[in-house]
Amino acid sequence: MIQIGLTTWKEHGSLLHQDELTLSEYASVLPIVEINTTFYGIRSKAAAQDWLKQTPDTFKFIIKAYQGITRQRSWEDSYASEKEMYQAFFDFLQPLRDSGRLAAILFQFPSFFDCTEEHIVYLRKLRKIFPDDMMAIELRNTSWYDADMLPSLLAFMRKEKMSLVIVDQPQVAIHSVPFVPEVTNPEFVYVRLHGRNKGNWLDKSPDWRKKRNLYRYSADELAELAAVIRSLNGRETAVIFNNNSAGDAADNAMMLKDYLHITYEGLNPSQTSLF
Repeated sequence: MIQIGLTTWKEHGSLLHQDELTLSEYASVLPIVEINTTFYGIRSKAAAQDWLKQTPDTFKFIIKAYQGITRQRSWEDSYASEKEMYQAFFDFLQPLRDSGRLAAILFQFPSFFDCTEEHIVYLRKLRKIFPDDMMAIELRNTSWYDADMLPSLLAFMRKEKMSLVIVDQPQVAIHSVPFVPEVTNPEFVYVRLHGRNKGNWLDKSPDWRKKRNLYRYSADELAELAAVIRSLNGRETAVIFNNNSAGDAADNAMMLKDYLHITYEGLNPSQTSLF
């Protein structure tokens, strides 16, 4: 099953030809969403319960792990202990887990998280902390993908039943990981599409969010991606478009859906106008 989705829902109004969307409206078009606001702060259990109420039983959520978990912020900034941080995250996840609607947790590691024994030990630690969850690992340091390391990385991910995220991003020397369409967990395959805007990929200006993922995949590029995605053969394959600096993600998602000849059942009812 191939599930196509986007990061968040509000800004994808073009799906229904309007300015903004509610989650309920988004769930009338697409079957899965990646929620990345949880990277900046752990949400409440009530928030997760509200998301479930707005979406059909078939709808799935990918939750981006809090930055304190992926070492981009110290847990000491917001919590009395590391245990308290994890407990807050578990409490938030509980409704999603209990309902069977948690597709995966996305652990996006920073560029300084390189291929070292310390970091491999940390990944093993996380697997023990999240023993029953689908874990999607996005690595941003090229050392993991060195020719002599990649086979070991893939073997490690398969052993730990982690899904190494298949990343499509601008290829900038030293600062980009390659597109590696390898399945490390056949139960859940994750393809994450950031666009291919080389000029702004390293932008660190105050408005970097408006630039870094400013890209629209062409018809030819989407056709090539569709062929790769068809070949992955995961029990569940999630394809998330993150190229939304100018609202291109929604249009590209619908184009890919057409190329793959996918029709989704069990979504929220479509809202129609009388006029």
